[in-house]
Amino acid sequence: MKVVVKVIPQVAVSSRRKQKLTVPTFLIGCLLANAVLSPAEDFGACPILPANDIWNVPVDTLPVDSNSSAYVNTIGATKYVHADFGSGTWDGGPIGIPFVSVPGTQPKVNVAFYYEDESDPGPYPIPPNAPIEGGPNSTGDRHILVVDRDNCILYELFDAHPQGNGTWTAGSGAIFDLNSSALRPAGWTSADAAGLPILPGLVRYDEVASGEIRHAIRFTAPQTRRAYVWPARHYASSLTGPQYPPMGQRFRLKANFNIAGFAPEVQVILRAMKKYGMVLADNGSSWYITGAPDERWDNDVLHQLHQVPGSAFEAVNVSSLMVDPNSGQTTESNPPPPPPPPPPPPSTTTDDNAPGITYTGSWSQNANTAAYGGRYRQTARRNATVSFAFSGTQFTWIASRGPKFGLATVRVDGVVVGTVDLYHPTKEWQHPVSFAGLANGAHTVQITVLAARNPKSKANTVIFDAFRVP
Repeated sequence: MKVVVKVIPQVAVSSRRKQKLTVPTFLIGCLLANAVLSPAEDFGACPILPANDIWNVPVDTLPVDSNSSAYVNTIGATKYVHADFGSGTWDGGPIGIPFVSVPGTQPKVNVAFYYEDESDPGPYPIPPNAPIEGGPNSTGDRHILVVDRDNCILYELFDAHPQGNGTWTAGSGAIFDLNSSALRPAGWTSADAAGLPILPGLVRYDEVASGEIRHAIRFTAPQTRRAYVWPARHYASSLTGPQYPPMGQRFRLKANFNIAGFAPEVQVILRAMKKYGMVLADNGSSWYITGAPDERWDNDVLHQLHQVPGSAFEAVNVSSLMVDPNSGQTTESNPPPPPPPPPPPPSTTTDDNAPGITYTGSWSQNANTAAYGGRYRQTARRNATVSFAFSGTQFTWIASRGPKFGLATVRVDGVVVGTVDLYHPTKEWQHPVSFAGLANGAHTVQITVLAARNPKSKANTVIFDAFRVP
């Protein structure tokens, strides 16, 4: 049994977190190996905030914050990173903060808030089966995240509970336009203690599988200051010492931290920590990073993050990026990655007896099940040729090689591009002889038998079995 204890310190005095934080929350459970949960990664054409939003721009070249060492020591220089997400369930609930994508036609429901003065009134398009953080019986944060993929609106709730009449109650709620970097009013909470959206900071399986995370990652710390820094809008602490990090503080993994020994999936996360960093968004366990649950996560692989100590991080001063204190817009831009190259066209193999292939000289046609299509052409006659045409930038002559094979010259559009030695100590059927780097277009290929051979060869045989494009 693996036990996780997540304690929220009793330090908050803000109206947003008072009721939540005066009672520690313990999440204890056993991993159920066969649980299934995968979020629908369908955001339509919506960005997860603009490309130049503070969540989405690199911080790897920004200066270290002057209080970095104190912050790291407070959070825990000897503590280790923990992935607070994964596959399966803990105590009947998903591991991580789930989200759901809905169409613009999703019916909206009313939500009653007990921190109404800092909540967006709604209504909210919560589907009946919306996944709740920790599961339907959770006593934890019970976040609900909903993306309206048609209107690019993000709805987030904290401590959400369904009611029998189809409405909901929640601690607080926030609505974000995903095409905008507008921040919440100063001093307002959200569904998160720092007053920030949660979804932009989640580690999601599909982006890790793509090979790159292009945003900062949400994380927690046990003790924070009664203060917040841009882009945060809210604090959740009564502590005032300068050693305590404020909400919204950006951190990054040091550039010299060696990630070579980690699994490829973990390296994707660590590279993002170096380039985009992490945002302190809530009170919680030291260096706990947040992600979306997904049945495809390998929990054993994610546990490799526990090898990364707090001392490998540094706090970053991002103030130079700020354009407006009421906006997450930055002076930087982070253009979207280039689209993947189109897949190569399917290869086409043309057999030796196809129309359009011409032979001069004496070629015999023979049968062998090892040959392409079961038949092939063979000759040892000097200046015998085989010619064919194709369109593209490369082609492959399907030949054979062995101890009794000789030499042939290959011309493309009348120009010699190589002389091929088909000698080999053992017989090999369907041996590929490839030529690439040609100008894209129509070409004519001629293979000429030289009736010559490698000194080790016992004969001058040349076989033409087929050709393949590309």
